Amino acid sequence: MAPTIEAVIFDLDGVITDTAEYHYLAWKQLGEDLDIPFDREFNETLKGVSRMDSLERILSLGGKQNAFSEEEKLALAAKKNEHYVTLIQHISEQDLLPGITAFLDEIRNAGLKIGMASASKNALMVVEALKVRHYFDDIVDAATVAQSKPHPEVFLRAAEALDVEPSRCIGVEDATAGITAIHAAGMYAVGVGPESALHEADYRVDSTDLLSLEQILASRSLV
Repeated sequence: MAPTIEAVIFDLDGVITDTAEYHYLAWKQLGEDLDIPFDREFNETLKGVSRMDSLERILSLGGKQNAFSEEEKLALAAKKNEHYVTLIQHISEQDLLPGITAFLDEIRNAGLKIGMASASKNALMVVEALKVRHYFDDIVDAATVAQSKPHPEVFLRAAEALDVEPSRCIGVEDATAGITAIHAAGMYAVGVGPESALHEADYRVDSTDLLSLEQILASRSLV
């Protein structure tokens, strides 16, 4: 018999709000500065991946993976973040994805804990700008973990912060790396997005407005 679910842990980008476009524009600007052009298809490979790992992928794309020292790479990553922070200055609750507030209310009304496991170091700033900070019992982001997704560390840290066993957690993600991380953490994986990218999710919806705690639990006979 499957264990009782006690918590739901969310990714941020692509699940709570869609800042993916801002990340794309910020990385694209850095790529242009380095004479490494890339398109949206390549950008998809960066979803759910940490800032430094994303930078390594971009440098490899341009054949410049050995062109910079670690210190210079850190400076490049910081420059990308400066572009990103500038772009998201005007983010607000209007940027919440459809149905997310209702889903958070459903989870809270069911008495479950709510956490966040984000690959973004700006997660807290974004959540506060979206005016949904009060929903989350704890937020774990890339600034507090050593390993990036698909490593499970950020989800395991989130479960620990919530004081809930991983097997009693549901993880919600929009990226392949995130689904892998959720499974590696021993959690039930809910995917938001196309089946082509999220076919390994235990339960999947096309968009956030279709998220339903009742249906997710029923899919595993947890109610």
